[in-house]
Amino acid sequence: MAKIEKKGFIFICFLFGVMIAIQINSLKQETEIESRSTWQLRENLTNAMKTETKLLQEIQEIDELIAQYETEKVQSGKTILTDTLKELRLEAGLEEWEGPGITITVTRAEEFIVAGDSDPYISPSVLHKLINELNRYGAQAISIGEQRITPYSTIRFIEGETKIDGYPLRDFPLHIKVITEDEETAEKLYNYMQVSTIADDFFIERFRISISEPKQNIVIPAYNGDFKIKTMEIVN
Repeated sequence: MAKIEKKGFIFICFLFGVMIAIQINSLKQETEIESRSTWQLRENLTNAMKTETKLLQEIQEIDELIAQYETEKVQSGKTILTDTLKELRLEAGLEEWEGPGITITVTRAEEFIVAGDSDPYISPSVLHKLINELNRYGAQAISIGEQRITPYSTIRFIEGETKIDGYPLRDFPLHIKVITEDEETAEKLYNYMQVSTIADDFFIERFRISISEPKQNIVIPAYNGDFKIKTMEIVN
């Protein structure tokens, strides 16, 4: 009987030990799980903070790019406006123009000028014909005797002499400068002028013309008169 009780006591102690071991193991696992959960949370928080920082940096970079774009847009608009205004002033004749082109030199045909005759003059009709031909074959800017030709220029015969915008053509040789868009156009204009009949028109009026070969840098002065707007209308 004593042996049975002893065995029972041993078995109870064994069960109690097993239960304690299981409880300790369970607590250990819970602690490990809690530790892993805390570590995971910290890692997730760290990653989230890194992601937020990266997003904030990207947003700042985008804001800077937008600001730069807006600044460049404004500056670009100003540049385009300035370039357009300059181009319009060039075309209107208000700016000096330099570019490729040719020079036509007009001299008197002295052998056909008889003493006692009135001095020869270049008629407005011949000058208008020359200007029309030059424009037709690529002229972008023209000056006659350092007087810039514009759409508003007037060429008239007044008191025995031809005047451009009020300035008389008295000094000879007379230089007519022509600027074209590029050297190729200047070459084509030069070739055309070699076969043009305009030289005959000048010869009839006792003048000779010679045409220079195309040059890279022809300088034409700005218009030195005043533009007068007579009427203005509202454009709908």
